[in-house]
Amino acid sequence: MFTYNVRGENIEITPAIREYAEKKISKIERFFTNSPDATVYVNAKVYPNKDAKAEVTIPLTGGLTLRAEETSQDLYGSIDLVVDKLERQVRKYKTKMNRKSREGEGLTEAVNIQVEADRQEFEAGEDTSNEQIKIVRRKTLSIKPMTAEEAVLQMEMLGHNFFIFEDAETGKGALVYARRKGSYGLIAIEEDADEA
Repeated sequence: MFTYNVRGENIEITPAIREYAEKKISKIERFFTNSPDATVYVNAKVYPNKDAKAEVTIPLTGGLTLRAEETSQDLYGSIDLVVDKLERQVRKYKTKMNRKSREGEGLTEAVNIQVEADRQEFEAGEDTSNEQIKIVRRKTLSIKPMTAEEAVLQMEMLGHNFFIFEDAETGKGALVYARRKGSYGLIAIEEDADEA
């Protein structure tokens, strides 16, 4: 069963807003055989131009996180759009997982590892050796064991272009990333021989 943490930025969360968000988001529970115990984080924000943004994050067991955000001229409309997006994510995830279980194979074989080509793409650019590197944001990650296919699905659901995870097969850190033309790359992280 979902529990809710609803907060607002530049807006007071009234009982009516809270009730509307909880009622709409609770519809996602129908996609699960057993209702998951999860805390749903809802953030509502109103901008100076009166646009309203709704962000919803639902961390589920097994390392899966559902996340969506939408902005419209009305907070209630933004909540509706976010719920629609979350429903599409759940449907897409369940379809891919069902297909995976029917086929009996993961994405690992389909993931294209072309690190050398990617290295060349990253090396293109200006020399910044004399410029100061400014880190403006830091995050701490808790990586979870999963397959490469599950990591790609999680990456897509979060709307990111890369995702760090623990490879369930090797027990080592790995990273999947989006490549051009809809393909994916996988980087396996090896321990340094001096540290092992």
